[in-house]
Amino acid sequence: MRKIVVASDSFKGSLSSTDVANSAERGIKEVLSQCEVVKVNVADGGEGTVDAIVDALGGTIVTVEVSDPLGRKIEAQYGIAGEVAILEMASASGLPLLKVEERNPLLTSTRGTGEMIMDAIARGCRKFLVGIGGSATNDAATGMLQAMGYRFLDAQGNEIAECCGGRLEDIASIDDSQVAAAVKESQFTVACDVDTPFCGPDGAAPVFAPQKGADETMVRRLDEGMASFARVIEEKYSINIVPVAGAGAAGGMGGGFRAVLNAELKKGIDMVLDAIGFDATIKGADLVITGEGKVDFQTAKGKTAAGVLARAKAAGIPVVAIGGCVERCDSLDAMGFAGVYPILEEKVPLEVAMQHDFASANVTRTVARIVSQMN
Repeated sequence: MRKIVVASDSFKGSLSSTDVANSAERGIKEVLSQCEVVKVNVADGGEGTVDAIVDALGGTIVTVEVSDPLGRKIEAQYGIAGEVAILEMASASGLPLLKVEERNPLLTSTRGTGEMIMDAIARGCRKFLVGIGGSATNDAATGMLQAMGYRFLDAQGNEIAECCGGRLEDIASIDDSQVAAAVKESQFTVACDVDTPFCGPDGAAPVFAPQKGADETMVRRLDEGMASFARVIEEKYSINIVPVAGAGAAGGMGGGFRAVLNAELKKGIDMVLDAIGFDATIKGADLVITGEGKVDFQTAKGKTAAGVLARAKAAGIPVVAIGGCVERCDSLDAMGFAGVYPILEEKVPLEVAMQHDFASANVTRTVARIVSQMN
């Protein structure tokens, strides 16, 4: 083998994507000292997405002061590469930013995400790649849009001062006459890996709001607010957002992006692989090595390893997957990997298995064995 590409997600709590790639490279070089090893940081649109894309595009990380889900000032980070901004909404509007007792999707807002976007626009960005996982919100992106210049009016024509989940039911119209041209010119691609509709029994509020602190009464109110806002959206933008797959992602963030900003909703791993030019990177490769902390039935549902496999298979390149833990199942076995390998040879306590140096050495050993067998 003359060229091997390593494109693994992080092993969360143990190894970063870069750590996995470096460890795998050592294993490859033990067996094939002259082999070209191409290391690619990848992620599935969630944690690690900004770093993966910024690293691949040679960008920089920017720190900006924004509002957290409850309006308090915090520092959030996003990436810039040329005119492309790479954001994870969780950095400004994520659930981990709140204490358990603070979680209330009637009150939380995505304003901070909008403030991040406006900061990037001020720096010249016009293309946006946005991961929307891990939100603390159910405001259908109204807080974000408000920070971007959109005005939400009640039935009396008064502007709603602070949009949040509990104010969706009060929105009667949308005024975008004061939105800057730079906002309307911008292109948005949103990582969205769920098919949740905007509202209804399987919509954003019933499915996700309980994780964000909502009780049954709050869920009903949020869902009614989402349905009401969907009617406002249809009147303004002539789009029925309710049944759109992914419109309910992140408390309606997907729907707000799609309807108001004409965003493209795309699987997270596909957004990342397209952004880093993965298809061109693997040309001429004899093998692709991918992986994630746990390889199991969920891997087939669009996680990093599945996305890498699909691209490599289309190019006729075999793919092997490694994992800190591997749980065999029919869906995994049917995916078409050339092999799926756990990096542990025997059971050890979890705290030992997740130690950085221990995990790194096991990746190196496993990859050396795989390459030796396949060469």
